[in-house]
Amino acid sequence: MTDAILHGFAVAVEPANLLAVLVGCVLGIVVGVLPGLGPITTISILIPFTYAMSPATAIILLAGVYAGVMYGGTVTSVLLRLPGEAASVVTAIDGYEMAKRGRAGPALGISAIGSFVGASVALIGLTFFAPGLADLALHLGPPEYAALAVLGLLLIAYLGSGSFAKAMVAAGAGLFLATVGLDPVSGAVRFAGDSLQLVEGFDVVAIVLGLFGIGEVLYNLRPGQAQGTLMTNKIGRVMPSAQDLRLSRGPIGRGSLLGTLVGLIPGGGGLVSSLVSYGVERRVAKNPQEFGNGAIQGVAGPETANNASSTSAFVPLLSLGIPFNVTVSLLFSVLLVHGITPGPQLVDEHPDVFWGVIASMYIGNVVLLILSLPLVGVFVQILRLKFSVLAPLIITVSLLGLYTVDNNTWNVWVAITFGVVGYLMRLWGFPLGPLVLAFILGEILETSLRQSLILSDGGFGIFFSRPVSLVILVIGFALVIHSVIGWFRKKVS
Repeated sequence: MTDAILHGFAVAVEPANLLAVLVGCVLGIVVGVLPGLGPITTISILIPFTYAMSPATAIILLAGVYAGVMYGGTVTSVLLRLPGEAASVVTAIDGYEMAKRGRAGPALGISAIGSFVGASVALIGLTFFAPGLADLALHLGPPEYAALAVLGLLLIAYLGSGSFAKAMVAAGAGLFLATVGLDPVSGAVRFAGDSLQLVEGFDVVAIVLGLFGIGEVLYNLRPGQAQGTLMTNKIGRVMPSAQDLRLSRGPIGRGSLLGTLVGLIPGGGGLVSSLVSYGVERRVAKNPQEFGNGAIQGVAGPETANNASSTSAFVPLLSLGIPFNVTVSLLFSVLLVHGITPGPQLVDEHPDVFWGVIASMYIGNVVLLILSLPLVGVFVQILRLKFSVLAPLIITVSLLGLYTVDNNTWNVWVAITFGVVGYLMRLWGFPLGPLVLAFILGEILETSLRQSLILSDGGFGIFFSRPVSLVILVIGFALVIHSVIGWFRKKVS
C-alpha cells in the first residue's frame, strides 16, 4: 500500500498533472461562482478537450474541476442565495442569513475549512477502502453486476428531487438510447433504420454535452429566471473566530462521516448528503431555532458533507466500475473514451490512473484550501459577469470542441438536438440525471443480464439463487413499493 501511494504521488507531481490539478481547481471555483453552471455542465463542455491528454491527466483535470465547483457554489449560495450547484442549496439557508448580518466572511471561511476536512476524511477512506472493494468485486459475477445496475437506477430516481415516476421515465429513455446500434452479443443492428451513423450508436459525449451543456444554458436563459441580488461584495475577515470554530467542530466531524458514507450509495450525491447533515445538526443542536436564521452549524455541516460525498463517490467508480451519480458517470465515460474500463482490474492494469488520481486529489484538496481563504474576495468579483453574456460563448466553445474531436458534424447535430430535449425536460420537470446514468449503465446492465441468462440457460432464477444479487434486488423492490405507497397516500389525501 505504501509503495502504491508513493507511486501515485510520483504520477501526480509530474508537471502536466500538477498543472492539471491547479487549472482544474481554479476553473472549478470560477465556474461554481457563476450561477447557472455546475460540475456536470462544465465537465460536459471540457470532455472533448481532454482527448489529447493522457487518461490520468484527463481525470485529474476533471476531478479538480469537480472539487472546485463544490466550493465555488458556496459563494453564490451565501451572497446571492442562488446555489451555484445543487449541493449548495442547503448552504443558502443559513449562509445567506449570515451574509445579511455582515458575516459573509466567516460563512465562506468555515465552508472552506469544512470542505477541506470532509474531503480529507473521504480521501483516506478512498485510499484504503477502494483497493479492498476492488478485490471483493473480483468475486462478483454477472448477476450481481446486473442487480447493482438496476439498484443504482432505482436509487438515483428515488433519492433525486422531483417525481419518482418522471425519473423512471427518464431512465427508461436512457436505457432505450443505449440499445441503439449494434447488439453487443449477436452483432445485429437495432433501431438504426437506414442511418450509418446510428449503427455505431449515440456518442455519450454528444448526449451529455447537449443535455447538460446546451440544455442547461438554454434553461438558465429562459424568461423569468431569477438572477439574485448580491448581498455584498465586501467579504471582510474570512477566518472564523474561535467561537465559530468551536460551534463548527461537531458539525464538521459528523458531516465528514455522513458525507463519506452517503457518497458510497447509488444516488447519494452532494445534495442528499447535505440534506442529511442539515437534518442531523438541527436534531442534535441545543438551540435548533437558530437554524434558518444564520446558524454557522447550518453551513459547516452540509458543506463538509457534500464535499466528503463527492470524494467518496470515486470508490464505486474506481473499484466496481459502476458510477453512482451523474458527475462521476461523466468521468466514467472519459475513461472509456481513453480505452480504459473502470472496474476491479483498474488498480492492477492501470495503477498510474488509479493511484495517480487519488494522490492528485490530496494535492487538489490542499490547493483548494489555499485558494479559498485568501482569494475569496477576488472570486466574488466574478459575480459581476452576466450569464447572458457568457451563454453564447459557452455554446460556441462546446460545439467547436465537440467538432474538433473527429471533424464530424453528426455529433454536433446530436448535441444540438439533445440540448433542445434537455431544455424541454427541465421545463416539464423531468430530471436529466437518470437518463444519462441509464444510458451509461445500459451497456453494463444489458451485458450482465445477457451473460446471466446464458449461464442459467435462460432462467431468471439465477438472480434469486445467489445471496448478493437477491439482497440487492430485494432492496430495489422495497424502494419501488415505498414509492408506490407514497404516491397512493398523496392521491387519497
